[in-house]
Amino acid sequence: MARFSNPLAFTPLPVIVVTTLTYVALFTALLVVHLTVPPVPSSVPDGVSLTTAWSHLQAITRQFHPYNTHANDEVHDYLLHSVKNTLKTNGVGYDSVPGAVDLSLDEILDSSESRVLLFDDQVSNVTFSNGETSVYFEGANIMVLIRGSEGTEKVLSDASSGKGGVLVNAHYDSVSTGFGATDDGVGVVTILQLLSHFTTGKSWPKRNIILLLNNGEEDFLNGARAFMRHPVSQLAHTFLNLEGAGAGGRAMMFRSTDAEVTKYYKKASHPYGTVVTADGFKRRLIRSETDYVVFNGLLGLRGLDVAFSEPRARYHTGEDSARETSMKSIWHMLSAALATVSGLASDTSSTFDGTGEPASDGKVDAGKGSQAVWFDLFGKAFVILRLNTMFALCVTLLVVAPLALIAVTVILSKVDKMYLFARKQYVHSADDNDAVEVNGWRGVFRFPIAFVVATAAVIGLAYLILRTNPYIAYSSPFAIWTMMLSAWFSVAWFILRGADAMRPSALHRLYSLIWLFSGGFIVLVFVTISARNFDLASGYFMLIYFAATFLSVLIGYFELFALPKKSVFVSSFDDGTSHIDSESTSRPLTGGASRISEDRPLLRDDDTDTETTSLLRNDRQSFARYGTRRESVSEGHTQDSEQPKQEFGKQYADEQAWSGSLPSWLWILQFLLLAPMVIILVGQIGLVLTAGLYQTTADGSSALLVYLSIAILSALILTPLGPFLHRFTYHVPVFIFLVCIGTLIYNLCAFPFSREHRLKVYFQQQTDCESGSNSVSLIGLDQYVQQIVRQVPSAARQALNCTTSDIAIRKELTKCSWKGPQAHPMSLTFGNRTYVDSWLNFNVTKTVGKNQARFHVVGQNTRACKVIFNTPITSLEVEGGALDSRFPAVGQNGSSEVRLWHRDWSKAWNFDVEWGGEFREPFSGRVICLWSDANDFSIAALSEVRHYMPIWSIATKVADGLLEGSKSFSV
Repeated sequence: MARFSNPLAFTPLPVIVVTTLTYVALFTALLVVHLTVPPVPSSVPDGVSLTTAWSHLQAITRQFHPYNTHANDEVHDYLLHSVKNTLKTNGVGYDSVPGAVDLSLDEILDSSESRVLLFDDQVSNVTFSNGETSVYFEGANIMVLIRGSEGTEKVLSDASSGKGGVLVNAHYDSVSTGFGATDDGVGVVTILQLLSHFTTGKSWPKRNIILLLNNGEEDFLNGARAFMRHPVSQLAHTFLNLEGAGAGGRAMMFRSTDAEVTKYYKKASHPYGTVVTADGFKRRLIRSETDYVVFNGLLGLRGLDVAFSEPRARYHTGEDSARETSMKSIWHMLSAALATVSGLASDTSSTFDGTGEPASDGKVDAGKGSQAVWFDLFGKAFVILRLNTMFALCVTLLVVAPLALIAVTVILSKVDKMYLFARKQYVHSADDNDAVEVNGWRGVFRFPIAFVVATAAVIGLAYLILRTNPYIAYSSPFAIWTMMLSAWFSVAWFILRGADAMRPSALHRLYSLIWLFSGGFIVLVFVTISARNFDLASGYFMLIYFAATFLSVLIGYFELFALPKKSVFVSSFDDGTSHIDSESTSRPLTGGASRISEDRPLLRDDDTDTETTSLLRNDRQSFARYGTRRESVSEGHTQDSEQPKQEFGKQYADEQAWSGSLPSWLWILQFLLLAPMVIILVGQIGLVLTAGLYQTTADGSSALLVYLSIAILSALILTPLGPFLHRFTYHVPVFIFLVCIGTLIYNLCAFPFSREHRLKVYFQQQTDCESGSNSVSLIGLDQYVQQIVRQVPSAARQALNCTTSDIAIRKELTKCSWKGPQAHPMSLTFGNRTYVDSWLNFNVTKTVGKNQARFHVVGQNTRACKVIFNTPITSLEVEGGALDSRFPAVGQNGSSEVRLWHRDWSKAWNFDVEWGGEFREPFSGRVICLWSDANDFSIAALSEVRHYMPIWSIATKVADGLLEGSKSFSV
């Protein structure tokens, strides 16, 4: 039991206990933060009522309410009434400002003395282009302006004064297949609570606050663009966008424009997020977009994007309902919004005021900020620094760290204690026939070999899962994580422990740290280049990883100062006799104990132990004896000439005799420097990436990216164990290996979808209003979408037509079509026309002698239509459409499609187009109208699919309209 006398010694029991407890504790803490939501506090700020917020959420999510439904109008009216009622309850007078689009901002503000202005915008419209699509949209936004208390009345009304306000945005429309509780009902009720809070006396803001409830985000971010057409949009300089892409959970800060605005989010009671998600948007790893890109990219504001993120399987489905979220989730978003908006609205500095010069591109002059790096720590603390600061720290470390180690190496060499890479030393001079083996080289290449093999093993598992059961991560991401972590650990331990059993080395720990330092140096170089040239901040963890590794290596170097000088160690073998070339005077192979001359072959100049020396040598320690100490030199019973004459302390097992002088406790300091922050930072990134990617395979994204990300991050998380792993006895690794086998079998064999993690498939019905034929389509993963369609009665009696999806963003998926039941989007009509023929009417009049035409389009019981052109148009003018130089109606390469949105029902669009090409060539295409109301069962095919599809699947919309009715034209 002597080996456990020091509870901090670098021996198996302390190493196993400390490392295991550290990893288990930190993994548990990370999972708790990731999977749970903080509780609601017993007291909330003035004006805030979570009970009222929950009541609002239930009210606005009773039905599907996309822009193109009557339920959307009901939600609009409910919200408008709620805003008025909140102001009345708080005793705040307000003025309702109708229209106002044609007025200047100063004219609007000067027209009222009220501290609150309410805008129910039923006038704004916008025409813009997005790629090869042109859009005309009529907005129905609700805006509330709370005038700030800072400054004079003139300052409050002067848009050019520089006293920019704070915009808070959420959209109240849902998708046609979702109730919109998380996307974006929680954001909407948060804005209502912000209104209540900031219109109480004690909480009145110093800066202006614009609360925007926009309508039409789900379709081309139309509502935010319509807001840009309103004069009050020029009053804001900063913004907070509230969004949702899941169901419940914590609200994460996804994106930020700069460090200056992000610092206010730091004041949230439970901050949550990492800059990795922002880089994911930059690299297009996340396909969906939010109003953030409009407010920042088009309007020029500086702000934040805060959103719920998982589970993505419920995003845009019927499971995005109030029962799938909670009051705790509301509070998490609301508390973050309160802290952020309060900070921004109380900042009266000129940070966000810009230069005061009018911008030529029509953007707000909000100044420029610094690129930011941010991440939270266990949802309690929030770290933020500028990207330039991170770059400077990276460069400093890349220069200082190697120089410092070189300096210490020189000092160690000067004092004759540089045992690293030392092989042999002569007692007297190089003329000696025999030499004493120092064995400083032993263990040099173990860690990189173990790292490469273990990492290759988990990458191999990634490809194995991809070929065998590629979508298992959709429902079981933590089974993948467990498999990868346990596989890497098991393989690395087997290699490192096996090498140590055969050729024990006291320098293995330091060599491993040196390899980590060298690899980290290379990676940090790439991180530094990425930060400087591409504004990518995701490598922030490598800065801390490298710094911790450097300090750990430095400690290892300082440990060497405790060793005897090499000359002193070697001289201890001098027996005072002449040195002749004979076996009787040969030096022992190592400074370890010698038993008999047969166990220790004579050492000559050519008898050097290296990493390539055969492992089948005499007197090697077996696994069975691991953890026991061999007799030291002082304990041996050999002749004096076969052992050092001086005691250097007890070395561990058969490690080098000089190693007995090494401190036995500094390993804990190295481990605690290296492991915890790496586990926290890389573990957090791993969980965030997993949450964002593991269910994107249903959208057509690559499953390989998911598995490779987990494999590589598993290796990064476990590499801090490398220097200490050889001290583990077989008990823990055997258990972990069994876990690896169990999770591997599960991941290979389990069905990838379940009731809790349903596969999303994309629905649409298309009807030819001229022939009356219709086609129902489901788009999804090839193997599974066909299983789903076979369960639908109307499809079971037909031959399926399954092809690659013709929708660009779903081109990786399979589209299965069949003739389904007829839809009834409008009341039956009587007359000579067929029912489907009456769904839409249009007229196209071509101008004589020109490539110009005027379209008249009207759809019944809808306010959304579109026209597809076989020849791209080069000009578009919509009757009643506003002109805005910020929004070109047609892109540089023309438009092949025009999408039309009215705020009124069954109202006609009149618009003129021009196109290029020969005058005599026919101009043709299709006129299509859309219906999106799934509340009244008018789309029977969708109701049938929902009723009969397997429990492990769920339907969502593939486009703006669940039902499309079309007619062709040619002029």
